[in-house]
Formats: sequence, C-alpha cells, structure tokens
Amino acid sequence: MSFFQDIKAVKRADPAVRYGLEVLFFYPGMWAIWFYRFCHFLWKIHLKFISRLIMTIIRWLTGVEIHPGAMIGKRFVIDHGMGVVIGETAIIGDDCMMYHGVTLGGRGHSKEGRRHPKLGDNVVIGAGASILGPVTICKGAKIGAGAVVLNDVFEDETYVGQKARSVITK
Repeated sequence: MSFFQDIKAVKRADPAVRYGLEVLFFYPGMWAIWFYRFCHFLWKIHLKFISRLIMTIIRWLTGVEIHPGAMIGKRFVIDHGMGVVIGETAIIGDDCMMYHGVTLGGRGHSKEGRRHPKLGDNVVIGAGASILGPVTICKGAKIGAGAVVLNDVFEDETYVGQKARSVITK
C-alpha cells in the first residue's frame, strides 16, 4: 500500500525519523501528498472544483501547494515542505525527494500542452530551487539549493547555480 511505502520512504530519507508514527503526526509534506492523492483521484473523475478546494485548504494548513492535476509517482518525499509549489502539468517520477521552497512552475500563459517540469525517478531537488517551464530533469539528477533551472538536465548530473544574467535598463 502506498501509505506505508511513503512512511518507509521518509524513514529512509530523513535520519531524524525514529518511527513511522512521527511521520504521521509531524510531517506536513506527507500530509499534503496524501491529500493530493485523494484530490488527484477527484480531478481524474472530473470533480475539479472540489479537488482544487480541498488542496487550497491543505495549502493553508501545510504551506505546500500541489495542483491536483499534477502527476506524482510513488515514494515522493517533501522534507520541510513549507513553500513548495507544484504546477498542474508537472510530472514527478518515483523515489524523488524535494526540500522546502522548491517551485516546479511554468514560464508562460499558454493553456496548451505541458507547461511544468517533468522529473525522472530518483531526482533530488535542494531547498529553494526553481525549475521552470516544460523542462525534463532526467533520472538520478540532483539540483542544488537555490538553483534556477530553465533547460533539461541529463541523467545522474548535478546542477547548481542561477541562470540570471545582467539586463540593461534605462
């Protein structure tokens, strides 16, 4: 069952967890994921308004915003989840880990196609990273804290730094 797999995944990822009951009571990132799974089901059966409403309430309670239209794989862990944003067309593979303040966001106003990132399996994203647009982060990649990713990331690569550049203003 996915619920127990999630608890085991958090125990593997976080050395501070001593027993599964701690995850149930003290990990709002997991609460957000569990509610997301229920709301994703509602989204798929076209109860979109109620799924968005529930996820908005969960955002208020946990500080984690996951659009119910996103697709999230098994054993996904959000550690210290405050400020995490996952957009509607984001795809997250199995066994991924994300820290606080991460954004999987879009870069435009198009309503067509995939607008958000796709993460392969076993991807780790550091605190405060922003992955923007329909980029693909391949299997086993690591994104450093505070990184801004606007292009695809290759398998098992580690990416750090910001993409910002100087802009001439008048």
